[in-house]
Amino acid sequence: MSGNQYKGHEVSCCIKYFIFGFNILFWLLGMALVGIGLWAWSEKGVLSNISSITDLGGLDPVWLFMVVGGVMFILGFAGCIGALRENTFLLKFFSVFLGIIFFLELTTGVLAFVFKDWIKDQLNLFINNNIRAYRDDIDLQNLIDFTQEYWECCGAFGADDWNLNIYFNCTDGNPSREKCGVPFSCCTKDPAEDVINTQCGYDIRAKPDSEQKDYINVKGCVPQFEKWLQDNLTLVAGIFIGVALLQIFGICLAQNLVSDIEAVRASW
Repeated sequence: MSGNQYKGHEVSCCIKYFIFGFNILFWLLGMALVGIGLWAWSEKGVLSNISSITDLGGLDPVWLFMVVGGVMFILGFAGCIGALRENTFLLKFFSVFLGIIFFLELTTGVLAFVFKDWIKDQLNLFINNNIRAYRDDIDLQNLIDFTQEYWECCGAFGADDWNLNIYFNCTDGNPSREKCGVPFSCCTKDPAEDVINTQCGYDIRAKPDSEQKDYINVKGCVPQFEKWLQDNLTLVAGIFIGVALLQIFGICLAQNLVSDIEAVRASW
């Protein structure tokens, strides 16, 4: 029982129940994210045909829910049950797992800064692979449309990147009505229009480059993302520092609780 005293040693109730309360929220949120991911896969028929998970050429956004939700569920479970039951194994697992995540985040940040050009090339490759799979998955399609609308961009480095998609390329043998076009999310928005014109990108790349900019956003998403990072560097850095401090705080609390538990057990 927490708070019991043995020769001057006791388990801190404040730390114990703070870790418990904080992690039960993570646990529940993790379960919710995994549940949403499973529901999305069920709606797309993935659960009835597991092999289709690897069929998509681009990124299935459901993976984000599954991975993030799974990590949050495992962390939340270990922290919540470990604190409630004063289980040092689960608390140590919680600390180590959180430390590994912190180390991976730190390593990723350093490598991204050192190898900026390589990261840019990989981002370009990633976007182009998803452009190819644009019509293959509705969730991926919505993600690309949201990205292009939010950053007012088109393709990785320009609208011609949509030549990589079989429905939008300009080849003579392409029978698609979307031939030589772009998705509606590339189009410049008219504030006076209440209804989105999903056909606004049809045949747009058949026009001269000088005319295209009157109808679509001609800047690529990679340079627009770089510009957004530069404009919001303070916000991004603040978020990363905040998350890092929260992780360090969680590790310290868990280790403090482990020390209290071991001190009490040693005094028995």
